[in-house]
Amino acid sequence: MKTIALFTLLIIGQMSFAQKAAMTWYTDINEATAISKKENKPMMLFFTGSDWCGWCHRLQNEVFKTPEFEKWAKENVILVELDFPRSVPQTEAIKTQNRGLQQQFGVRGYPTCWFVKPEKMSDGKMNLAPLGSKGYEAGGPANWINGANTLIHPN
Repeated sequence: MKTIALFTLLIIGQMSFAQKAAMTWYTDINEATAISKKENKPMMLFFTGSDWCGWCHRLQNEVFKTPEFEKWAKENVILVELDFPRSVPQTEAIKTQNRGLQQQFGVRGYPTCWFVKPEKMSDGKMNLAPLGSKGYEAGGPANWINGANTLIHPN
């Protein structure tokens, strides 16, 4: 009986740790904006072609899926994935949202990451003030993070 209870606690503990450890990538810009405002962090908008873009996969494998990036992201930004897949289905609302943001920021290639800060306008609408953008860079997570830090912490 004690073995079963101990085993159960161990499994629950591991599940709990895995849930806390996982990064959250938002796909709804309104949800991400609300969290960004609440936590007073800029957003990182990741424009990607998840099922076809080789450079996007390299950026994810060499930077985004590393412990260094995960730690940095949790402390510094709200992550937003704006995907333009060729064969993965998306709702029309997500497609429309992503196309609109692609046009707003003039994204012409993937991967592109825009760092933005949501600001409430005098008319009550939300504006995404651009802080800067970057794409794939060789040199691993430290190099990429240093470049991102110059955009979100310019001083």
